[in-house]
This record gives sequence, C-alpha cells and structure tokens, in this order.
Amino acid sequence: MSTKQNNLIAVTRLSMKLAAKFMRPYSHEQAPKRYTQPQLMTCLVLKAYLKTTYRGVIEIIDASDKLRDTIGFAGRLPNYSTLKYFSDRSQVAEIADAMLVEIVKKFAPTEEEVAIDSTGLETTSASVHFRARSGNKRKKFVKLSVCVLVGSLLPAGMVLSWGPGNDKCETMELMGKSAQAIMPKKLFADAGYDADWVHVFSREVWKAESWIPPVTHRRDGTLGGEYRPLMTEENLKNSGYTKRWKVESFMSGLKRTVGSTLSARKPTAMMTEAALKVLTYALRR
Repeated sequence: MSTKQNNLIAVTRLSMKLAAKFMRPYSHEQAPKRYTQPQLMTCLVLKAYLKTTYRGVIEIIDASDKLRDTIGFAGRLPNYSTLKYFSDRSQVAEIADAMLVEIVKKFAPTEEEVAIDSTGLETTSASVHFRARSGNKRKKFVKLSVCVLVGSLLPAGMVLSWGPGNDKCETMELMGKSAQAIMPKKLFADAGYDADWVHVFSREVWKAESWIPPVTHRRDGTLGGEYRPLMTEENLKNSGYTKRWKVESFMSGLKRTVGSTLSARKPTAMMTEAALKVLTYALRR
C-alpha cells in the first residue's frame, strides 16, 4: 500500500477513535441507528482530506473495502445528503475544537513554545490573481486564527471569524481555547498582535513569556506599556523569535493538504468546513 493510502487509513482510524470519545453513537434515542455520529464525523474528515464533495467522498468510500472496514460500514452507506445535514449541525465545529485539544494532549503534551497567526480561507473559487486583474477587491473571507506548537506544528486552538480585521480581536479567545490543550512557556507572534494587554494576558494569566515586535506610534520613538519596551531586537533574538515562522509553515502545509478554498456557501457552513480543514490537517500530521 502506498504512503498516501497509509496516511488515509491512519487519518480514518484516528478520527474514528477521537470522535467516539466526544460524540454519542446516536444523536437521540429515536434515531434510525443506521450510522453512528463518529462514522459521519469521519466521513466529513475524509471529505476535507480528499478535497472532494459530499457525494464524492461517499463514492470513494464505496470503492474502498479498507475504508469501509475502518469506518465500520457493514452494509449500505449514508447518502451524501445525510452528511450535509450532519455537517450543518453547530456542534460539529465544537467537536472539532475538543478533538484538537485531545490530539495535543496525546501527541505533544510537553511542548513549551507556541506561535499565533491568522490567514484567510477563500469563499470563492476565483483566484487572487483573477480578482486583481479584473479589478475586484477581496471583500470578505473566512479568517482563521490559530495557535501552533512550534515543535510538532500541531494546532492547540483555533478561532474562526470574518476577515479582514485586526488580528488582536481574536487573540484572547484564541489563547483561552489553547490553554485547554497546553500551558506554554513562550509565545511568539508578529507585529499585528502588538499591544501591551496581549503581553499582560500572556505573561500574567497564561504564565508564558510573550515576544512580539513592537510598532512605534509615538513621535519620539518610545514605547508605552509595561512589557512592550522589553521587545528590543536583541531580546527578541535571544528569545528564539525566529521560531515564529513555524506558524507560517503550518499555514502553508494546511492549504497545500486540504486546500484554501471553501466550497460551502452558507456562512455557518463555511465556518464548519474551515474547522474541519484544521482538524483534518492535525489528524494528518
């Protein structure tokens, strides 16, 4: 079996195992009990991993005895519409958050350094180049803010919002979510997160050294706040700030593996699809 096939089966097994920990077999007692929630969740993960449609992932599973056995489909497969209805449930994104926490606790519980950043996921298949040539500006996209462990490149937490927007708007929620998975000793971020309250939250609440290049706003070049004056070039260099680029590697790998364009059209469905992309990439790593 090829490496790609091995990865596919490994992602399927891990998804089934983690989903079973956070999801009941059936949504309610009167459910038809044809397919379990972990099975449907795993189908959504495979959809993201294979960059296909609801109909497409069912066809792929139907063509693979190994995939059907791993998921536990003994007879008839779910209809693609069943996957769509399941994906539209709001708790799918919440389950993805919980599974990310479990992945970090299981595979990287002792890592001590994280980096945060954000990127955009496209809501249309039109390329950035096409929009630029046609004069159409990028007006709205799904903004993914993520906290990444710089050693394993696993995501400890994510926040989804609408972009464009100031990166600091999602910082507190992102750090709060990430704290459920890990309490690091160092936090790296780019200048978009420069604010003394970010340092205060990181150093006094999260108990992690924060290293963020400051942006000078005063005419005399001085920096306000308690921690921002500490962000000198020498201190940043000695802190290991160059590791911040690991989060860029995560973003690049995410988009190459599961794609940067969302196929959903409803706002809530876009957010769910984006969350599933991050979860799938984490399972793949």
